[in-house]
Amino acid sequence: MGNDYLHGLDRAHLVHPVVSWSSHEQQGATILESGSGAYLRDSEGRQYLDGFSGLWCVNIGYGHDSVVEAATRQMRQLPYATGYFHYSSEPSIRFAEAIARRTPGDLDHVYFTLGGSDAIDSAVRFIRYYHNVTGAPQRKHFIALERGYHGSSSTGSGLTALPLFHDHFDGPSAFQHHIPSYYPYRNPVGPSEEAIIAESVRALRATVERLGAENVAAFFCEPIQGSGGIIVPPRGWLKAMHQVCREYGILLVVDEVITGFGRTGPLFALEEEGVVPDLMTMAKGLTSGYAPLGAVVLSERVYRGIADNAPAGKPVGHGFTYSGHPVSCAVGLEVLRLYEEGGLLANGQRVGDYFQQRLAELVEHPLVGESRGRGLLGAVELVTDKTRKTKFDSSLRLPDRLLTLGRERGLIFRAFADDIIGFAPPLCCSHADIDLLIERLSSTLDAVLEKPDVRAALRQPVSGKRSVQAS
Repeated sequence: MGNDYLHGLDRAHLVHPVVSWSSHEQQGATILESGSGAYLRDSEGRQYLDGFSGLWCVNIGYGHDSVVEAATRQMRQLPYATGYFHYSSEPSIRFAEAIARRTPGDLDHVYFTLGGSDAIDSAVRFIRYYHNVTGAPQRKHFIALERGYHGSSSTGSGLTALPLFHDHFDGPSAFQHHIPSYYPYRNPVGPSEEAIIAESVRALRATVERLGAENVAAFFCEPIQGSGGIIVPPRGWLKAMHQVCREYGILLVVDEVITGFGRTGPLFALEEEGVVPDLMTMAKGLTSGYAPLGAVVLSERVYRGIADNAPAGKPVGHGFTYSGHPVSCAVGLEVLRLYEEGGLLANGQRVGDYFQQRLAELVEHPLVGESRGRGLLGAVELVTDKTRKTKFDSSLRLPDRLLTLGRERGLIFRAFADDIIGFAPPLCCSHADIDLLIERLSSTLDAVLEKPDVRAALRQPVSGKRSVQAS
């Protein structure tokens, strides 16, 4: 009765993000009850390997008592402190300093938000304010990448370039523009890294010049595209785009909401390019999902531009009630300690190499056109024809079927709308956990291949299943 009662309440009252509301009324929820390490258990007692870290966020894994203790201590001592009216709290001060010490270059000024979407909105507001008070009020246009994801808030959803987040929401806005993704697997210029970078540079230049360089405020990008299908750029891509922004006087915003905190290997993915953007957004792994928190980190140039040019004595009119929440910041400090002193960052780097190796083996499967990723962020893209890279017809509803088959095998992953399966396993994973993930994924692919309509859609002969078992 307990579970039936909860399912009924869920259907009647809880609105879920990014689902069909009518479909959810019919399907209902899988109610998660507990977690430990890389594993979850639902209210029916079934166990799952969480290959997606919640929603790209539980980087340290589940069940770390030291994080619970840090939150408990702070809740007992001071559960809330406003940042308004020049008030502060020790956890928010210490966490801001800890972040500033680890971000590259002069990214030294931290504004705390509740998550990634409002970090993007805050960045947009700060950029507008900066240009308005530094003598460039005409800079109103923002450029981002197709297939990019920058949240689902009113402003961020327009910078996001995934149709689902625009449909029936009247997005994007007229000031938001997109250039093609670099997408090496499907780039019209071919697989050459030099050609892909050159084409992205050309597209950014063309868009800037069409709008007028003096009218462009900023360029937003992820170091690796996440919700667009875990698309990894060629080495040197981010550095090349940064150079174009510098040439035109455009601010560069690097969105590390998904890629930050060890997800791709280093603490931040942009470290591999040696790029220092003007602003940087983060969330998810910032607290490993144990408490809501996001942040915008501003460079000295942007911070001083606002601080020194805002009307004297007039407050900068942007703020959230829970900015710098002391409990969330106390959680973040302990999570950061676990990344570094607790060895999780180093473990993620070791296991990430193994994960990419095992994921690459799946290209032998009849359904897999490509595997890709970096560190503990990876994807396989499914096709009907490996040579032509043709996609499955949407009528097959492959993503829904994959999710169901994976769940039946005790594996949680992301099935993107265009037949890409995404993974972001926790940094606490062992090699054995990765072997189990690959084994269950291979079994899921074999199961979907058994479906007659899927098998009929393949344009190459299938001589037999090619399972990739644990090694």
